[in-house]
Amino acid sequence: MAEAESVAADGAADVVARLKRRIIDHALPLWSTVGWDSTTGGFVDRLHQDGTADHAAPRRLLVQARQIYCYAKAAQMGWYPEGRAIALKGLDYLLAKAKAPDGRPGFVYSLTPDGGVHEPLRDTYGHAFVLLALATVYGLDQDAQVRAEIDALLSFLETQLRSPHGGFQEGLPPSMPRRQNPQMHLFEAMIACFDATHDLSFQNRAGEFFALFLANLYDKQTRTLGEYFEEDWSKIPPVSVEPGHLAEWVWLLKGFERITGCPTGRPRGELLASALRYRDAATGCLIDEGDAEGNIRRHTRRLWPQSELAKAWIAQAESGEAGAADEARAALVLLERHYLSHPVGGGWYDQFDREGHSLIATIPASSFYHVLCAVSEAEQVLG
Repeated sequence: MAEAESVAADGAADVVARLKRRIIDHALPLWSTVGWDSTTGGFVDRLHQDGTADHAAPRRLLVQARQIYCYAKAAQMGWYPEGRAIALKGLDYLLAKAKAPDGRPGFVYSLTPDGGVHEPLRDTYGHAFVLLALATVYGLDQDAQVRAEIDALLSFLETQLRSPHGGFQEGLPPSMPRRQNPQMHLFEAMIACFDATHDLSFQNRAGEFFALFLANLYDKQTRTLGEYFEEDWSKIPPVSVEPGHLAEWVWLLKGFERITGCPTGRPRGELLASALRYRDAATGCLIDEGDAEGNIRRHTRRLWPQSELAKAWIAQAESGEAGAADEARAALVLLERHYLSHPVGGGWYDQFDREGHSLIATIPASSFYHVLCAVSEAEQVLG
């Protein structure tokens, strides 16, 4: 009884409903009005501290794709019926401006505010989010043109970016070091493509990333995941560990298990236990970076690892792990208390130092994907 009372006391019992209302009443309206450039089109990359748009900032591909995902997902969940039209408007802009504007295949890394090419790099990480956005939009209407875009993007990845050592290059032109991060988000995109299309080829594609995870990315000895690698996936010492990514893989592995039936319980449990070693003593929030031995390297703490920790616990709750649902709600309370309680309704703080001072003056659009995904998962699993 005392435990239930303490959960109610810190607001955990109804945190999912509160965060859902925050997204529907504040975040979705904000980022589709102030956060959309009505003059040139496209989502703005960030807002100023006072909630006005930063129209001068370049428009990154990953932000356009993530915002499309958010509005399509909100429409799919029944949270925001106008989300479908906003997602389609965003997708039209993305395809018109960012896809092969210089005559070469693939999407450019970033655009100028008026829609020109800012950085022509073909970034694999950004392409993973375009694929996620396309899959989520396709899930709404099963539009044949959207499916054609998915297939064209897959073809580009396969022919231009695949590495002979497994996985995909960092981008075009290729760069070093290799990172686990683009592979992780391509894994996420393949799971989303399967959910949207039920095409079994996406199970196989996801399986390739699961195999890469087991063979190269995950260190079974330290039970951690490296961030940076040589061309052949050998580790670059000293190994950098981002606990937010450990948590994110927990959720993704559960998604892979859901679509394939392949058991992932053991690595999920190990990754989550490892992630929990890297917490800020004062707040309980995950810090940004540690080493493979469990030591903290950077005491700063960004928003996104907190949403990923919530998703990791949600995945464990879905698997029936005792106490995981309460842990998920507690993680959402930390997210709400420290990051989402911003004077701009629908805004957030992105990063704090170890003393709790905010380090980023702007409100980045890129965080919306993390927040919305965590809350939509929470509603589906925790109710």
